[in-house]
Amino acid sequence: MARTISIGCQDFETLRKENYFYIDKTFFLSEWWEEGDSVTLITRPRRFGKTLNMSMTEQFFSVKYAGRVELFEGLSIWNNEKYRNLQGTYPVIFLSFANVKETDYRSTVRRINQILADLYSDFSFILEGDCLLPAEKAYFQSVSDDMPETTATISLHRLAKYLYKYYNKKVIILLDEYDTPMQESYVDGYWDELVSFTRSLFNSTFKTNPYLERAIMTGITRVSRESIFSDLNNLEVVTTTSEKYADSFGFTEEEVFAALDEFVMSDRRSEAKRWYDGFTFGKYADIYNPWSVLNYLDKKKAAPYWANSSSNSLVGKLLREGSKGIKQNLEGLMRGETLQVEIDEQIVYGELRTKRNSVWSLLLANGYLRVLQVDAIELPGHWSYTLTLTNREVRMMFESMIRGWFSEQDESYNDFIKALLEDDVKAMNHYMNKIALNTFSSFDTGNKPSEASEPERFYHGFVLGLLVELSDRYVVISNRESGFGRYDVMLEPKQGDDGIILEFKVQDAEEEKELSDTVEAALRQIEDRKYEAALVEKGVPGERVRMYGFAFCGKKVLIGKRAGGDGVSI
Repeated sequence: MARTISIGCQDFETLRKENYFYIDKTFFLSEWWEEGDSVTLITRPRRFGKTLNMSMTEQFFSVKYAGRVELFEGLSIWNNEKYRNLQGTYPVIFLSFANVKETDYRSTVRRINQILADLYSDFSFILEGDCLLPAEKAYFQSVSDDMPETTATISLHRLAKYLYKYYNKKVIILLDEYDTPMQESYVDGYWDELVSFTRSLFNSTFKTNPYLERAIMTGITRVSRESIFSDLNNLEVVTTTSEKYADSFGFTEEEVFAALDEFVMSDRRSEAKRWYDGFTFGKYADIYNPWSVLNYLDKKKAAPYWANSSSNSLVGKLLREGSKGIKQNLEGLMRGETLQVEIDEQIVYGELRTKRNSVWSLLLANGYLRVLQVDAIELPGHWSYTLTLTNREVRMMFESMIRGWFSEQDESYNDFIKALLEDDVKAMNHYMNKIALNTFSSFDTGNKPSEASEPERFYHGFVLGLLVELSDRYVVISNRESGFGRYDVMLEPKQGDDGIILEFKVQDAEEEKELSDTVEAALRQIEDRKYEAALVEKGVPGERVRMYGFAFCGKKVLIGKRAGGDGVSI
């Protein structure tokens, strides 16, 4: 009989005590211990078992769980006598920043203070003896929700010292989701303030700490050493492209297929693979998303469980406000193409807007892209990555995100699509002006772009919207070889619909007195360059090709149409 699946349970003890479904990952414990690294940073996408593995690590090594043989009997780690003797022999400090999601700096520091104060409360028993000096006891009792930053940033160092004095043994420190506050601070605009506090906390905890045996940090991103780890030269960084612990987080294909057998779903292997496979960690090319697999086993239905479990606010912000190049590359990825780009896996949050290709580093770290190939380039230490969307679930997430860019317009975008399909130029003009007026600002990077660049930024988001909304009826093709004002969008029908060509042009006040003149120039360009020939070659009759010129002046738009030798219709 198949075991019960507990959705969302991240406590190792609960899973083992209740005999809930669990895939044995205890081999991670021996692999990590044998490496002997002082401080290990492991990055994996969200909901890939980071917290559960940290819980498992705490309960294996912590003196608090000494003698809890039943938690590990029957698992791979218990086959080795060396590790049976290690179980329950170290003081362990385990904390998580997963819930530090405040909207300002002061609230963030206070939330971290609360976590630190709770830790001290858990270890308050050491105050009862004489191992601490009176001054140390006074400091211990000063740790509180409203303690000053100087107290907070040294608190983990001091707690490790006190535990060392109590147990006469160095301490293991486990910090889960270390980068959550940093992502939130970037989205809400207080990154620069948080950097100094975080750097001081991490330096005292993981670098200048003689009471530290070993430490693990987990998170989604590898935050740059220059930002918060500048003093940590003892840090071993393990990203999704590293060979270490490659199969310790996420499910391998062998593990997923065994689970499908247990739940009498062996005939659905191809469906599970299509939806949830595609993650590549180190040498393992078939890693599955655990959150979605567990939901799939539980509900017996394929759906985008993982993609729907987070707001993806930072990723959405960077893509929406990104340059035309970012949107063009996303357009290609959405079509199933690959992207070859030089990236640095280190994330510099302060440079996400300006650093070239940083958005792709973030998407890779979040699991939305997978690596097909890594090639060395001429500069030492630089690498070129060939990337593609991870799987069907991720594609659906991006489709939902792109729809959301236009969702605040009272259905105007959907009404525009309907008007376009029905060849209603008057309605197209009405709805497009509403869309452009409301969405120009959301595609603005905040750097006061020119009137010419605002439409360009909007245009690329608009093409992505067409790609998503019309994918069942059209192949959407955009001209990538020309700058704005020379772009065309071609809608190639998959069945019996009309072919459609859209040309976008910014008004040139010196040559075009009225927007209608710009519309005429756009339509003339379609004809002069014989854009319709590509559709005719694919079997679309010339009289079934509709041509539209879009003219921009600031946030005003005028659309005109021509078909089969007709005059301009506006």
